[in-house]
Amino acid sequence: MSNTAVDVPVPTRDAIRRVALASIIGSVIEQYDFLVTGIIAATVWGGVFFKLPSLAAIAAAIAVYGLGIIIRPVGAFIFGNIADRYGRKDAMVWALLLMGVSTLLIGLTPTYDSIGTAAPLLLIVFRLAQGISFGAEFGTAATWVVEQAAESKDRAFWGAWVGFAIPIGLLLGFGSVIVVRSSMSPADYLAWGWRIFFFIGFAVAIVGIVIRARSVDSFVFERFQMERHVLASPAVQVWKEMPLRILRASLVNAMFGGAFFLSFVFGTGYMKAVGFTGTQAETIGLIAAASMLVFMYVGAKLADRLNRRAVLLVSAVVFLVWALPYFYLLNLHIFWLAVLAEVIGFGFVFGFGYGAIPAFYTESFPTRFRASGASAAYQISQVYGGGVIPIIAGVILHASGIHKAWMYIGMLVMLYAVLAILAILASPETRGADLKA
Repeated sequence: MSNTAVDVPVPTRDAIRRVALASIIGSVIEQYDFLVTGIIAATVWGGVFFKLPSLAAIAAAIAVYGLGIIIRPVGAFIFGNIADRYGRKDAMVWALLLMGVSTLLIGLTPTYDSIGTAAPLLLIVFRLAQGISFGAEFGTAATWVVEQAAESKDRAFWGAWVGFAIPIGLLLGFGSVIVVRSSMSPADYLAWGWRIFFFIGFAVAIVGIVIRARSVDSFVFERFQMERHVLASPAVQVWKEMPLRILRASLVNAMFGGAFFLSFVFGTGYMKAVGFTGTQAETIGLIAAASMLVFMYVGAKLADRLNRRAVLLVSAVVFLVWALPYFYLLNLHIFWLAVLAEVIGFGFVFGFGYGAIPAFYTESFPTRFRASGASAAYQISQVYGGGVIPIIAGVILHASGIHKAWMYIGMLVMLYAVLAILAILASPETRGADLKA
């Protein structure tokens, strides 16, 4: 490697947009899968892949679903290392290939009645492969697009394209579930209809692979590769040099894992418990997901005009004070008040904060191990945020019943909000950071 400056052209707005589009594809599939697979695991997999009593089968199916979340830091390590050694684009292409293949194989996995115990074993293997591929997505995708926009005044906006994948994936997930379930009998849906979702995911992955393969790497990484020595093991080195920064950044995102669980998992079940129909609950979720897109755009613009920490703090404080009033509005069993609860408690909190998250994560680490650091911080937060909260909440729910559990679960996610606020206050502002360092 040379230590002399290399003239790598600064990307045009169109060049940034092409990388932003390529980065968003896999993230859309990730969010689509997160919602759809959760629904399928809880309602279908127990009877299809496990020969166990009803509740035990459901628990086993949800446990397999959870494995795909717990394994994500492994994917962050593997593909973060590839991204920091060989390029962001290469890592994104291989991750999406693994995602597409594993998603297809889940859709093709035979039932327990067809092949016996091999069925759940295959499901576990394919779900683990899927989880590893998902571990690559957010951190490396955010690094890729934010680095490409390094010289732009709109870095947070371009980074938010990775965040836009969340509401888009949720809208596709909710929409596809509603359409597929309403177009066939319950028997057909259980027999084969649920597999359609995974075939859709595979088809979108193929399109994404083509788009990513035709894209370019970030100009920041190309310049770094020419001017400096690439680390032999960046995913290890970032933990040696910046463990506290990884953990601090992860605390910020763990709060959003709590927001997702509170509204889209427990909140949906709670709405049904207080008298809303399944269709009403899903419609409210669709409205909240659509509002998230709007708030995310606003949050990204303000993160560019003001700073990242201010946007994140506003989101965390609103989540802290809204967690319990959210349930009060749901308890009134009035549709438009429930919509208001979801739009503020999820659409605003998640959307507004995620306008700053991709840029904040990317700007928190230097180029030599940026993808590894951003991926590690994001994915470990998914484990103790998105993974642990449902487990604790399940214990609370079993012990106290749904009509009392909301208070304890609300206080649980409020704790995550407090930790996020402390982490944000302890973090340096990253707006204006030199991404070529």
